[in-house]
Amino acid sequence: MLDLLLSPIKIRNMELKNRCVIPPMGTNLGNRDGTVSDKNLAYIKRRAESGFGLVITEIMGVHPTGCVGLGIFDDKFIPGIKQFVDAIHEAGSKVAIQLHHAGREAFYQLKKGVAIGPSAIPSFVYGMPPKEMTLEDIQMIIRAFGDGAARAKAAGADAVEIHAAHGYLLTQFLSVHSNQRTDEYGGGFKERARFVIEVVVEVRKQVGPDYPILVRISAEEFIRNGYTVEDVISIMPDLVAAGTDAIHASVGTHGSPGGITSAPPEYEAGWNVWRAKKIKEVVDIPVIAVGRFTDPRDAEKVLADGDADMIAFGRQILADPDFLTKAKEGRFDDIRHCLACNQGCIERLILEMGSSVRCAINPETGQELLAPKAPVKSPKNVWVIGGGPAGLTAALEAAKLGHTVTLYEQSNQLGGQVHFARQAPFKKVYGDWIDWLSTQVKKMGVDVKTGVTVTDDMLEKGAPEAVILAIGGRKIVPNIKGLDQPIFCDAWQVLNREKPAGKNVVVIGGGLIGMETADFLSEQGSHVTLVEMLKESPVLKFTGHGYQLHKRLRTAGVQFHFGTTVSTIGADRVTLCCDHKDEVLEGIDQVVLAAGMEPRTELKETLQKLGIRHFVVGDAVQVRRIIEATEEGARAAWEI
Repeated sequence: MLDLLLSPIKIRNMELKNRCVIPPMGTNLGNRDGTVSDKNLAYIKRRAESGFGLVITEIMGVHPTGCVGLGIFDDKFIPGIKQFVDAIHEAGSKVAIQLHHAGREAFYQLKKGVAIGPSAIPSFVYGMPPKEMTLEDIQMIIRAFGDGAARAKAAGADAVEIHAAHGYLLTQFLSVHSNQRTDEYGGGFKERARFVIEVVVEVRKQVGPDYPILVRISAEEFIRNGYTVEDVISIMPDLVAAGTDAIHASVGTHGSPGGITSAPPEYEAGWNVWRAKKIKEVVDIPVIAVGRFTDPRDAEKVLADGDADMIAFGRQILADPDFLTKAKEGRFDDIRHCLACNQGCIERLILEMGSSVRCAINPETGQELLAPKAPVKSPKNVWVIGGGPAGLTAALEAAKLGHTVTLYEQSNQLGGQVHFARQAPFKKVYGDWIDWLSTQVKKMGVDVKTGVTVTDDMLEKGAPEAVILAIGGRKIVPNIKGLDQPIFCDAWQVLNREKPAGKNVVVIGGGLIGMETADFLSEQGSHVTLVEMLKESPVLKFTGHGYQLHKRLRTAGVQFHFGTTVSTIGADRVTLCCDHKDEVLEGIDQVVLAAGMEPRTELKETLQKLGIRHFVVGDAVQVRRIIEATEEGARAAWEI
């Protein structure tokens, strides 16, 4: 079934046992001085266990002016990198070290005034300009890439990959948005590509004629007036002549809208393959395709169609490090598919400075040293109360550790809030994950009891040895006159299709629940007015899904009223209040409350009074995202 994907391939003299690639992904797990940490090693060992043909490491900075993670700009880094390489070799995979310079995307260097770039144009992300590189600076960085490659080879790596994608220094030279030089490194696209070509030439010079060199390039800048895939194709002969042995065809930069370099669930598997195909048509070296692949069968089809030679699985390997093993064994239903939510792998690293990688649906990711490796010596009778993401994750992790687990869910279905969220446009993948999680819990022998409300008396008589309380939250109902009107309902009733969509609808609440409910209603043909008391939506536009959500609502003509409250609901009208001024909306046939949730408090006091060891997790602590719920549920199970 996966004959092509699992077939061998050569990149120059490097023989790979299959065509599966783990691409480079930043983790922020390294030591502060840029050296490889024990966390790095545990993380990469876990990823490599599935038997990928090629593992490309996360970025390694070739020069202090652009090092934003692990370093390779000094010989002191070689011992740690060798450990990294050895760990991957022990798993049976080949290793490529990714050589990197951040250019103007180096926050700390920008703050210190030492960041460099082709021109002194501010970063799209940080808004601070780098120093324009002199010709001497350019030659220095070209040599630094070569020196880094030599160190990678000395550390035992099988290949190197030059990072010319995603808005970092080499891409900055390619882009007219960051390169407005008037010397030989500026001008038309071919002239702007000179720096990249000379980097490849220098790397080839330092590693010798037989050592494989890959280049990862954004095949399209994916930004207004940016370079196109046709531009990239024009330099392919030059890249190959310079010594490139494989092209890794990514897309986008940090200036691209909606976080396209880590596409949200709005994009289907393989959405970027057509760019890889266009490159493959003009080169005779292997081309690696990337683009939201979670199912190896989709990757097999790309290879069968001749659109690429190898497939990179990025976020999927964070969600399920064992997915390739499962695929080889024909256990496709057991694969945990990435949601493309970006909560732990992208947003956490951006929004929580100093934080390391996580995965919203795989709590082990980034915590490999913390997660238990074997069943407990003394299994316990564990109750999990609540069948949402936190409770299901807790039950699965506790069962894997050998505990006897009973899960109680008050409603008749598992999934908690995801049961409703899955109804919104492009959120089906969340429902698929809940279905997968529910199935895995039962496979692990958890006794699942739905439609059961746990009482104080049940706890006292049942005497569980440990309880994980994951009862979630309750709906917040604001003090609005007219909540008894027939036109009033809540988002959960609408998303669950208990209430049909109205024609002229007011949605109260501009958070994720309100925005996705508005999206759902717009898809049904409703004219929607969204009212939010905050001055702007808490759904961030820079995130992939947030960007797409805002864009769809604007396109659908949704009317936004920020800094506004609803004061009165009438039979067919709604009175809004903004800056102490009232506005009446008439002809309204539905008002949908989506004002958020607050933690439930039931059973907490009883558990304390009975002296039962317990853990409160997920929305029962504070209403947040899936990533917090699953991590707390898992950690509770690990601590029993």
